[in-house]
Amino acid sequence: MKCYDSLYPQLAAMGQEQWADQLQTILSKQQLLERYGDMPEWLSALEALPELQPSCVDLLDSVTIGSSSDLSRISSKELINKLQAFHPWRKGPYSFFGVEIDTEWRSDWKWERLLPHIQPLAGRRVLDVGCGNGYHGWRMRGVGADFVLGIEPFLVSVMQFQVIQRYLQDPRHHVIPIGVEDLPANMACFDSVFSMGVLYHRRSPLDHLLELKGCLRPGGQLILETLIVEGDQGTIFMPPGRYAKMRNVWFLPSVAAMTLWLQRCGFTEIACVNTNRTSHGEQHATEWMRFESLADYLDPDDGSKTIEGHPAPLRAIFIATRP
Repeated sequence: MKCYDSLYPQLAAMGQEQWADQLQTILSKQQLLERYGDMPEWLSALEALPELQPSCVDLLDSVTIGSSSDLSRISSKELINKLQAFHPWRKGPYSFFGVEIDTEWRSDWKWERLLPHIQPLAGRRVLDVGCGNGYHGWRMRGVGADFVLGIEPFLVSVMQFQVIQRYLQDPRHHVIPIGVEDLPANMACFDSVFSMGVLYHRRSPLDHLLELKGCLRPGGQLILETLIVEGDQGTIFMPPGRYAKMRNVWFLPSVAAMTLWLQRCGFTEIACVNTNRTSHGEQHATEWMRFESLADYLDPDDGSKTIEGHPAPLRAIFIATRP
């Protein structure tokens, strides 16, 4: 697809010529149509968006594109209807030509928690694994990241990114519909690698850490956010079934166990820089995400437990360096 034309030379300049060639086939319109049966509907919804020119853009303090005064050919209500075609909106929030997209997650809260603790992103090449619709990638660009590549296997999130990209047309930020297992081994070309909300979905968390390490150049930084449990170095919780109604949650380590995992995978300068109990303010159902959310995942009589009786979601952010 033409939207990726600027991606391939940037990857080639990073020493990834072979992968760039492979992606040109993987991301061709024909291949995407064959992989995703609903791709034509998404492309039609994208084409139905109005031609608008944003009078202002803010990626530093928020993700704000344009204002209501830019709407001349369409009403706010009509724009909302067109944006709702991309439901559910999980990561955000976005301010879009005066329309406030109240997403399921207040991703800006997580961003504010991690930003003071990581190496400055200005001028850096960043990989964002499991990036959703690219919200954090826009914030990375806002603080000066030179190049951001997000990977996300869920097409609806990729198409939401394309909604934003339709108006920003940023050649240095891309989100592509692949999983982490589709990355080349030992790329060693990114300055920063983010993996947020991914580790506990991996059957082999140590293999995931090694995959992330292989993407980093020597001296590069990993920023990892995951669900954890309280306990010592030997505490690792594996749900016997679902966790907060999720089928694919495998391992929840303690902070000490997670630190040991990172050490055994060869990372240095390891630190847990934040722990946070997920609140209803940070994750909730809205008119932009009308499915179940945190309130449905917790015990209605005891908010410290999930609906299955497990410890309620507790998240931690770790940073580490590839030596």
